[in-house]
Amino acid sequence: MVVNMTSAFDVLILIARPAAGKSEIIAYLRSIERELRTRRFYIGDFEELDDFPMLWTWFEEDLILERMGRPRLHTTSDGYFRYEYLWDLLIRRINLEYRKRTSGGSRYPENMSTIIEFSRGAQHGGYRRAFAHLSEEILDRAAVLYIDVSYEESLRKNRRRFNPERPHSVLEHGLPDDKMDVLYRESDWESFSAPDPRYLRLENRAVPYAVFENEDDVTTTGGEPLCRRLERTLHRLWETWNG
Repeated sequence: MVVNMTSAFDVLILIARPAAGKSEIIAYLRSIERELRTRRFYIGDFEELDDFPMLWTWFEEDLILERMGRPRLHTTSDGYFRYEYLWDLLIRRINLEYRKRTSGGSRYPENMSTIIEFSRGAQHGGYRRAFAHLSEEILDRAAVLYIDVSYEESLRKNRRRFNPERPHSVLEHGLPDDKMDVLYRESDWESFSAPDPRYLRLENRAVPYAVFENEDDVTTTGGEPLCRRLERTLHRLWETWNG
C-alpha cells in the first residue's frame, strides 16, 4: 500500500450486489460540500469509474448491429454476455481509464479521489476474479467499501428502481428477475473476505476493506441515518488504510 500523505482516499472501490446502494452513496457524497465531505468521509473532489456505462454501450451497439443485419459482438439476443472473459475486459477497461487520468505526467490535485464501482456475482467469477484483473496502480492506492445486503434485498430494490424509460440510467437501470437469479443470487464475498476482517488477501498484497451494512436500506432513506453510518464505516476504513 502506498503511504498516504493526504486527508482523502486515493481510490475507493465500492462494490456490492446490484441495487444495494452504491450509486445512492455516490449521489449522497456528491451532495455534500467538499470541505465537509473530506473531513467526515475522507473523500475530497472525486471522479467515478463505473463499469455499467461501458457494459450498457455493448448492449446498445449490439442492438444497432442486429437491426443492421450484422452479428452481435458482445451479447446474445436474450441479454447475456457471449463470452465470460468480457467481465474481465470491463475491469481492464477501468484500469485503462484510471491510467489515462493519472499517467503521462498528469497528477490529481491534492485530496482528489477516484471511486470505482462495480458488482460481481459468483456465476461469472465473483470478486476474487475481478480483483485479480485490477491493476497494481489501483490496488496499491485502494481501500474497499463493501455494501452488504441479502440477495432478497438486492432483488427488491432492483425491481423498485427500474425505470423502463431510462434503462441506461445509473440510478434507474435494472435487471429482469431471471437474470438477477442467474448472475447475482450467489456471491463469493464471504469466502473472499473471510481470511481477514480488515484486509482482502490477494496473491501479493493486502487491500484494506470495511463493510457497510445496508439490509435496512438507509441509502434510500438518506439523511442523518445514512450520514452517521457512512461516517462510522469510512472512519474505520480510513484507520485501516493508514495503519
